[in-house]
Amino acid sequence: MSYPEYGPGYYGPQPQTHPNGTTILVLGILSLVVCTFIGPFAWSMGNRALREIDASGYFYENRGHVQAGRICGIVSSVLLMITFGFLAIGLAFAVIGGALSTNS
Repeated sequence: MSYPEYGPGYYGPQPQTHPNGTTILVLGILSLVVCTFIGPFAWSMGNRALREIDASGYFYENRGHVQAGRICGIVSSVLLMITFGFLAIGLAFAVIGGALSTNS
């Protein structure tokens, strides 16, 4: 006994792509390679996109791109904060050294 062909089965809703997924990934990678000032933008856009993806309830095929761009943005932002910290310490030492050398 053979069963009739009913066509393709139902596999659920089609996966969607978040419109900013590629942008977030590119910003995250560029923030690590070219300019660390882009990192906070990738981080905040990634957080917003992940909230939108989680709130929608649908399957997004580029969620990994959003997460990767967000993580690159976090790493770049931390490196940016460390750099500003070292610059602030260096500036403080320069000011203190300059003040001490003029008093002597």
